[in-house]
Amino acid sequence: MKNNNLENENDDVCEVFDSHDEVVARVKESMLLEEEYTDLSEFFKIFGNPTRLKIISLLSLEDLCVCDICESLDLNQTTVSNQLRILRANNIVKYQKEGKMARYSLTDNHIEMIYKVGLEHILE
Repeated sequence: MKNNNLENENDDVCEVFDSHDEVVARVKESMLLEEEYTDLSEFFKIFGNPTRLKIISLLSLEDLCVCDICESLDLNQTTVSNQLRILRANNIVKYQKEGKMARYSLTDNHIEMIYKVGLEHILE
């Protein structure tokens, strides 16, 4: 993704450094704990894999079994199962057993929203 808004490398540098104490105090008060930023960073890393994003995109449309995901993505079951395991371990997807079949779905609407907002952003 290219950012065409960069005109000059130094545009983001203050020419006169003079921080605004009230503003700095206000935003510092709203900051998360370091551990929370680390957890959030780890969460977003899950979305950094194209295969996992494809699985999330499919599951944002409909609950699917592993076979349907494999067929839709033209991937083998081992690859899909490994990615589903990672998504499940990070509370992105869940599954429900239906006899011998496992049907996967997104854990909640937040995951779908994150995916759709990210997609909307890159398609602007």
